[in-house]
Amino acid sequence: MITPVKGRSTMALYSSPDCIQCHRVRFVLAEKGINVEIVDVSTDASAAADLAELNPYNETPTLVDRDLMLYDAGVINDYLDERYPHPPLMPVDPVSRAQLRLVHHRVLRDWYPLASALAKAPGKKGDKPRKQLHEAIVAANDLFKDSEFLLSEELTLVDCTLAPLFWRLPAFGIKLGKPAAAVQGYIQRLISRKSFKASLTLAERELILNAG
Repeated sequence: MITPVKGRSTMALYSSPDCIQCHRVRFVLAEKGINVEIVDVSTDASAAADLAELNPYNETPTLVDRDLMLYDAGVINDYLDERYPHPPLMPVDPVSRAQLRLVHHRVLRDWYPLASALAKAPGKKGDKPRKQLHEAIVAANDLFKDSEFLLSEELTLVDCTLAPLFWRLPAFGIKLGKPAAAVQGYIQRLISRKSFKASLTLAERELILNAG
């Protein structure tokens, strides 16, 4: 059993201000309107010490919900979607769920490592992953043409994973252009949502300001 963190009685998310994985979770929390304390481990020394005790990997995001402690953004988001089923962020139909899970897997396996590489290697050092990510997104443009969100008319966990990545494209020096017109329309629909705006930290807002 996880011992609740002293002084924290509500659900708490241990988060880092510019972490793309944390952003995935913050978006889901905001979309579902869940009452949660966001604990910034970069500015709270006691929280950072708590995290080292709670999570065997000492990393964010980490969620504490009473006696339950979870880490890994995917595990956390699946829990939140099941624990708080409204609005649902995955379709009920098993075929549609499986298709979305497969796309989700590919995004996390193919695109997220490139985003991580770009976050660690700005400028010319990131030329190779920048080119690879740009080309991969443009090549996927047709997937975004026929529905409001990715393969769905309703927002899903896949969109909650894509939004933080797409938000960071300007900071990565990636301009999609006309060949990715459908993707760009999709991005605007995502980032204009109140829940997405609420999920942003000051550091994430400044990513775009500094990129401009």
